[in-house]
Amino acid sequence: MKTNLTLIGMPGAGKSTVGIILAKTLSMGFIDTDVLIQINQQKSLQEIIDAGDYMHLRRIEENEICKLNITNHVIATGGSAAYSEPAMRHLQTISTLVFLNVDFEEITRRIKNFDTRGIAKADNQSFQELFAERQILYRKYADTIITCSDLDQEEVAEEIASTYRNKM
Repeated sequence: MKTNLTLIGMPGAGKSTVGIILAKTLSMGFIDTDVLIQINQQKSLQEIIDAGDYMHLRRIEENEICKLNITNHVIATGGSAAYSEPAMRHLQTISTLVFLNVDFEEITRRIKNFDTRGIAKADNQSFQELFAERQILYRKYADTIITCSDLDQEEVAEEIASTYRNKM
């Protein structure tokens, strides 16, 4: 049985915050792959993009995810993790993937630091184009989709926890 839960979704969907609440609720460990990257690279995500480009960040992210060898954890991924087939296949073998689906209007309301947040996207790509592109990927890999726009973070975590408990 897969003992990890992996949260996927757009920046601003609440993966990190919901992940922490969910880990406490289910008495699991918690890991945020964005934080893991920043610790191992000794740079912020934006600094990594600025020093190379967004594809460099995606390669680092893929490498960090593929190295994960953990059990009984909630894993919050970066928003661009879904671009990596090897990373997503690895996550599928070790965890149940949960897509935190938040509509475009709510994401844009939540994200105030779009240009400095370290979002891995092409320079000429609008946030709306990025959103549309990623929705397809998140749905492709998700075992479960949680519609989050009308729920607070505790309600999202509880919905995931009750779904997860029922599958155990």
